[in-house]
Amino acid sequence: MKLNHVSNRLDAKHFDAIVEMFKVTLGFIELRRNERCIWMRQPCANVDLQFTTSNITNRDADKRGSQVAFLSETPQTDLEYLAKWLERHGLDATVGHWSDREFYLDVPAAFIDFVIEAMTPDMANYDVPK
Repeated sequence: MKLNHVSNRLDAKHFDAIVEMFKVTLGFIELRRNERCIWMRQPCANVDLQFTTSNITNRDADKRGSQVAFLSETPQTDLEYLAKWLERHGLDATVGHWSDREFYLDVPAAFIDFVIEAMTPDMANYDVPK
């Protein structure tokens, strides 16, 4: 088997705003969509991202342990940019950090079971056989 995509849940009320953020600010393209889900890909990436709508009101208490993660030379600045974009679109967003190279963005009203992480490229410099 070969990894194809990962899926996370978004609050149905904010689904379209989060999808728009991924498209406008991160360059994701829509691959396919139905009434509950969307599959997207960032150009040059080889794993797709699926979002599914959800109407549950509770949030996973440990959702910071699940991330949609990105590499960035300026992770804090990039996440702060996303937070400002979200705030201009009516969503409260917070940026936190695990270290001086690993940051996360949470949008409690929209992200049910994950946060967005940004980390410096050296954090993913793995010696993996091809």
